[in-house]
Amino acid sequence: MPTISAVCMVRELRADKPGTRTVTAIDKRAVEGAVRVDDFGLVGDVQVDRKHHGGHDKALYLYSQSDADFWAEALGRELHPGWFGENLRVDGLDVNAARIGERWRIGASADAIELEFTLPRTPCQTFARWVGGDDATGWVKRFADSRRLGAYARVVRRGSVRAGDPITVLAVPDVAPTIAGAFRPE
Repeated sequence: MPTISAVCMVRELRADKPGTRTVTAIDKRAVEGAVRVDDFGLVGDVQVDRKHHGGHDKALYLYSQSDADFWAEALGRELHPGWFGENLRVDGLDVNAARIGERWRIGASADAIELEFTLPRTPCQTFARWVGGDDATGWVKRFADSRRLGAYARVVRRGSVRAGDPITVLAVPDVAPTIAGAFRPE
């Protein structure tokens, strides 16, 4: 059965660019126990820029363990849960194959959450700086070309989520594009 392998929240706000006052909340790490989920995502997490990385339609960012494994091998290093800035690391389902409008229930109790996929992540310069290296534009292109983007979702039903929660696919639109298919580089 597909599960949530990790729930990740901001560990530390970091300077987005050296020498500026802008910050980013991309530094996320796995947390223990149940975390409340409301309309803006994980309660206690930070969305610094709700226009580009949050708000109702981007309340949660989901990333597949299989994609994290691909990048760990490609980059030659371990990539802990949260390394991609994701809120939920998913094991056993391809997030990029989910369709826009697809709904998932996460959890098996009365406190389970329900999500609806809204759009793919568009890799940005903040993500490129987080990954490191001198060629930020090269990383953005490489990540985008891979189509291993992860997906944003809105919260349809509030509740709680924890590592180990089962995932149930509730509804899949017939004609909607997949997350990977909906991606259009900026």
